[in-house]
Amino acid sequence: MHSAVKEPAGRMREMSDQGVPRAYVNGTVFTADPQRAWAHAFGVRGNRIIAVGTDEDVIAAVGADAQVVDLNATLVIPGFIDGHFHTVSTGEAQLRVDLVRAKDLETIQRLVKQHAEAHPEAPWVLGKSWLFDAVPGRRPTAAMLDAVVPDRPVMLDANDYHSAWVNSAALRALGITDESPDPAGGRVDRDHEGRATGFLEETAAEQYAWAHLESNTDDAARLQFLRTAVADLNAAGVTGVIDMGLGESGLLAMATAEEEGWLDVRIVGHWLMSREGSTADHLAQVAQAARLAQLHTSDRLRVTGIKFIVDGVIDGCTAHVTQPYTDGSLPEPIWDYDALAPVVAAADAAGLQCALHAIGDAAVRTALDAVENAAKVNGTSGRRHRIEHIEYLDPADVPRFAQLGVTASMQPVHSDPAIQDNWRAMLGAERAARGFPGRELVEAGAHLVLGTDAPTAPFAPLPNMFIASTRRSALDPSLPPNIPHFALPIDDAVRYATAAAAWSCFEEGQRGRIAPGLLADFVLVEPDVLAVDPEQLLTARVLMTVVGGREVYRAG
Repeated sequence: MHSAVKEPAGRMREMSDQGVPRAYVNGTVFTADPQRAWAHAFGVRGNRIIAVGTDEDVIAAVGADAQVVDLNATLVIPGFIDGHFHTVSTGEAQLRVDLVRAKDLETIQRLVKQHAEAHPEAPWVLGKSWLFDAVPGRRPTAAMLDAVVPDRPVMLDANDYHSAWVNSAALRALGITDESPDPAGGRVDRDHEGRATGFLEETAAEQYAWAHLESNTDDAARLQFLRTAVADLNAAGVTGVIDMGLGESGLLAMATAEEEGWLDVRIVGHWLMSREGSTADHLAQVAQAARLAQLHTSDRLRVTGIKFIVDGVIDGCTAHVTQPYTDGSLPEPIWDYDALAPVVAAADAAGLQCALHAIGDAAVRTALDAVENAAKVNGTSGRRHRIEHIEYLDPADVPRFAQLGVTASMQPVHSDPAIQDNWRAMLGAERAARGFPGRELVEAGAHLVLGTDAPTAPFAPLPNMFIASTRRSALDPSLPPNIPHFALPIDDAVRYATAAAAWSCFEEGQRGRIAPGLLADFVLVEPDVLAVDPEQLLTARVLMTVVGGREVYRAG
């Protein structure tokens, strides 16, 4: 006999025995499955979905020993899979002062000073997400931070996490002098007299500042960062991420979490490639990633490929573009074609998926050319190589995504109008009018995946869906939309953040949809954000998150 469990709308009773099969009935179930987009019910046995359909069909399929759970018309969707994420650093970033809403230097200084005073025991004062247009002349200096925190090292990562702003104490702690060399693909900013200013671009931030913090962070701290990220992701309705910056220490933390049984987010990772060294050094990194891909193959932690940072970012005028920025600058890429192409070809031959950060139109073309070369060298591979961010590209390159089988990975949160002023100003009106053309790529036959690139942006998927489907701001909804004809239908946006994300990492046969045989990863949301005013996406609540048939989060 079935045992019935009936709860008020938006409330689910916790199942004490996860081994008991369950029939979830009387729901509004968006499956993200092209064969059947909507259903009323689904059944779960163990960690898998065993049936989807009508209440009667599902109850019959789960068997007489099942519990019947009345959803009371609550919306159920597949668990979100963040298509571009940085897991451990997102957990660490939750401890920093958030500066994204600071509109001027005085506000930045006030927030940094308050954070320093609130954490007197911290050896470093850390912040994130400052915007270039909040800094006078877009030129941050150590003196600006010395004015409020002169006696402790301060490091503030820009909103794009491609540059760092430090004070004089931090310059000393990092060993940066006026004579410190610029690493390949980066720059220690200097004034007209050749003195280091306190601003570190691209690989200079990575090799001087971030490497220092990494070397002074122990394994226990990384595990805590990961715990924070996992808990926050579950609360937001995220059941999986595609990690785009795996390194040795972060991967160790993830493997430890998996072994200890608390990795309640499925992670598919890309090993971050270093630009330093020769082609032989780069190929050695590919070989290392291939070994890791053989070691980590579970449904909770899998290494699938490598990540290149081909260029920088538009806000900092370091993205590789074909025509100069409005300030006259025309930067070189971090990975030029001659360096990139043989490594992409080798990774392709080794069975690895390549994810290529390419934001400027010139960098996107270089990335596409490298993938095209790999196909010529190795034959059509089907590796589903990816280009990350999709911010600005030449219209002539749009059809090449479908032709080459390259996945377009975009983060709608980066197109939020509240953070776009400097982005638009640096490109100029004509180029900015083509920003974040995800819909154009889809219409040209490309595969699109949505994510957030946290910690460079908020990782909550529902506000991300609001931006994707309206092109309006989640930070300030009163602002006009950003190129509204590139908005995506909300149902499609959710598919690109669930089923398409699973497809992009070769897991369409395991998750991403509510369909028989797939892992039972799903989320309950209130209200039905697929049927009501899009504004509801900004205030909707995740009521429950389930990973592999087990509840990992419950509201309240």
